[in-house]
Amino acid sequence: MASKENIKYNGNLYPTHGLGPVAQCLNINRGDKMDHLVAMSSNDFMMGEKAKELAGKDSFFQEFVGKKYRGNMNTTLIRTAKGKTIMLQHDVTSPRPYSRLHTLSGTKGFAQKYPTENIAFGHEFIKEEKLKELYDKYTPELVKYIGDKAKEVGGHGGMDFMMDWRLIDCLRNGLPLDQDVYDAASWSCIVPLSFESVEKNCKTVAVPDFTKGAWKNNNPVDITLKGGGNTPIRSKMQKRKCTIGCIKSTSRSIIKRGAFYCSPFMFIFRYVNQSDASYLSIYIFRK
Repeated sequence: MASKENIKYNGNLYPTHGLGPVAQCLNINRGDKMDHLVAMSSNDFMMGEKAKELAGKDSFFQEFVGKKYRGNMNTTLIRTAKGKTIMLQHDVTSPRPYSRLHTLSGTKGFAQKYPTENIAFGHEFIKEEKLKELYDKYTPELVKYIGDKAKEVGGHGGMDFMMDWRLIDCLRNGLPLDQDVYDAASWSCIVPLSFESVEKNCKTVAVPDFTKGAWKNNNPVDITLKGGGNTPIRSKMQKRKCTIGCIKSTSRSIIKRGAFYCSPFMFIFRYVNQSDASYLSIYIFRK
């Protein structure tokens, strides 16, 4: 809680988790684009006091006492080129139930993903049997194909496995990825732009067009299995290893070697510190 980022920056420090799914639902960079935003932060009512409390028990936290922290709640409003709006909120300190706030509200209906999945075409949510009919009719081919296995493996309800499998399937078949570098830039730039808006008393800030106009003709994300869907799921760890990259860095890290697991792959890294540069080799094992 008492991290230096919370002292140095005031705005939305983590917009991508919530913005990504909504951006794809609204075809951002694929028929529409984010045009400008306004961000507003509350005062800090918690982190400064928490720093004092922690410092009273552990001198390690003393350096965080008396600092000016970012607002506990940041609300960022984004308007697209075609007149749609997106609301992002960042709050990781106040005591409230966890929520992803994933909601779509349009001219013909309303859809809510969290905390419960609901759909409405008026002022009341539809009945469970009607909801099931819509799921049966509109659930994407990708989810139907890999969904049950994803839930079995787990990881955020199966989402982790599904995204991992989808990524590898696209790479194996030479298909465009569901997120590209333009999405990464567009979603991530909200961080510094929100800082600028807050600092300038909620001033309107333009969102750059990283596609240079290509958003007008780009096709929406294709989440069918066309051209792919042939990546097998194996139950045992392969013994074969494959180096997929070598990252050159001028930094000097204390990390020498290690491993981490992200279903369905295990990533093992080896750090080599040479006289002129540092190298990080990454190995992937498929489960």
